[in-house]
Amino acid sequence: MQEQTHINRSPRSFACDLATLCAPTLAGLKPASLFRYQPAPGQDAAAMAAAWDAALSPRGVAVRILKQCPRTGAVLVYVYRPARVATLLADSGALAFLAGEGYTPGDADTLLGQLSARLCCDADFPHEIGVFLGYPLADVIGFIRNRGKNFAACGYWKVYTDPAAAQAEFDRYKKCERIYARCYYNGTPIRRLTVAA
Repeated sequence: MQEQTHINRSPRSFACDLATLCAPTLAGLKPASLFRYQPAPGQDAAAMAAAWDAALSPRGVAVRILKQCPRTGAVLVYVYRPARVATLLADSGALAFLAGEGYTPGDADTLLGQLSARLCCDADFPHEIGVFLGYPLADVIGFIRNRGKNFAACGYWKVYTDPAAAQAEFDRYKKCERIYARCYYNGTPIRRLTVAA
């Protein structure tokens, strides 16, 4: 039987989502995370992202808005470790795959700019985003080829290649999220929860 943890949660905030939904990235287990945030009336999501970027960049974590809905103001927030993402995107297999998806070769920042443009302008969701989140390239390719069907396992991403290894990663991420949620709700500041690069 799985232990149930009851936590008194305040209404969702940018900081709460950052601490809980991005825990594996803050802990250094994952190169990047993505979450959707709906700002309350009068809140400036871009200013919040910029403030967290400034606060966490000394620890090797960047916070960037990839897309903002002009109608609702909702944002897609990308929380990442720039050095690790740069290494991921410099891999020859990832570069060849992204070039095949229509990306112009460049450094990580250039490629992230192209991803942001696709999120904002393309009618179809750019499923290659999995590469930017550190998902195994073979699983990203499998997802695109199979249109999200015929997967062997499903968790943080749909798995086409090594379900046992993926499940072990999923378990690590879930455990990290539980620990970080408990620490955050008990008052541990996000800067302290962020493992320095």
